[in-house]
Amino acid sequence: MITTDQIKPGMPVVCSQGGQFATVDQAEGGSFIRLKKDQTGQYHYIPVSWVISTESGKIKIDRPGEQAMRDWEIAPPPFL
Repeated sequence: MITTDQIKPGMPVVCSQGGQFATVDQAEGGSFIRLKKDQTGQYHYIPVSWVISTESGKIKIDRPGEQAMRDWEIAPPPFL
């Protein structure tokens, strides 16, 4: 099981197809990861439950990047 203490700022976030689609800003609340701002200045949040590994200094998630970008949150989850 992946925990937020394994997730560090600046780590690349890689999709199931191997491409990087984001970078970690910080882990939040024990169950979400805030990603660095995009080109428009917007943060995005993904659940730690998507993470399948943190090997080689990268976070690998369980879905393609396009799906992750459709499913991510644009506001902090209310329980943070």
